[in-house]
Amino acid sequence: MMPSLKAPLRRALLCALLSGLAPAMAFDAAVAPPPSQARTLPGYHRLLLGKFEVSALSDGTVAIPLSELLTNVRPREMQTQLQRAGIDPKQAETSINAFLVHTGSRLVLVDAGGGKLFPNSGRLLASLAAAGYRPDQVTDVLISHLHPDHSAGLTLDGKAVFGKAVVHVHQHDTRFWLEPRNKGAHPDHAHVFDQAARDLAPYQALGRVRSFAADAEIVPGVRAIATPGHTPGHSFFRVESEGKALVLWGDLIHAKDLQFRSPGIAIRYDLDSRAAVAQRKAALRDAAAKGYLVGAPHIPFPGIGRVLESGGGYEWLPVNYSEIGLRRPSAAD
Repeated sequence: MMPSLKAPLRRALLCALLSGLAPAMAFDAAVAPPPSQARTLPGYHRLLLGKFEVSALSDGTVAIPLSELLTNVRPREMQTQLQRAGIDPKQAETSINAFLVHTGSRLVLVDAGGGKLFPNSGRLLASLAAAGYRPDQVTDVLISHLHPDHSAGLTLDGKAVFGKAVVHVHQHDTRFWLEPRNKGAHPDHAHVFDQAARDLAPYQALGRVRSFAADAEIVPGVRAIATPGHTPGHSFFRVESEGKALVLWGDLIHAKDLQFRSPGIAIRYDLDSRAAVAQRKAALRDAAAKGYLVGAPHIPFPGIGRVLESGGGYEWLPVNYSEIGLRRPSAAD
């Protein structure tokens, strides 16, 4: 119980409090709100997967016009579902997430974000630092596919950000996006060809780019799964330790409030829309049946959860926040 205060002291404290609150209570319409949301907060979310530590890292967000990009969907359905979720179809704010896996002996980054390409991206290095790591500690960078919002964060001012890491990309993506002759056949994606070449150039100069084939084990406990469609070499990464699994999806989902319910909805970013839809249907079916964790770059941060069957479609169940039992793995594990 608080001790009682004498009347003069109570009056003095009350006057002090009111004088301090008065400026805040007198709203001044000319005062602008802060320019951004929680910029100073650490953009990471950590969980344990067996003996592995997994950290979702925020690179920020990007606004995309889903109403212009989505295909295989009736406009009224799209409008209704997005508005129900409080999303503007013309300016849908989308997370850009990357994932860091500490195996005890390797520090593996899956995707590198959009760097300086977008007004509200480029936060990956700050999130990495908040999670307790430096870029020079990353041993491997796994790129799900060579689209700029996944690979542009590899470089900063033309230099390698993760200079001690090996960058791993599926051979079909390197062959496609780094081949100048393909650029002319895909004019709508010309900027992607240019950006991919810029993103990989510093690592190629260092001899630190490795191409992998379908379903290759990149490092112990982390295996690539070929899922072509969105791009020729689009890949998932299955992370597994002590029987616990997390599958990192790459660009399987761009509009969660539509595509879980209706997996046949596609997006114009897909190079092969039919194949991308087939991959989505298979991945959702598998995740719902087996119950493993999923990580996705464009589901609201941290983008980790599970898939549940729901009314002929699926729904997303975000992982619960937890601070219990977290520890950093060591090489002795």
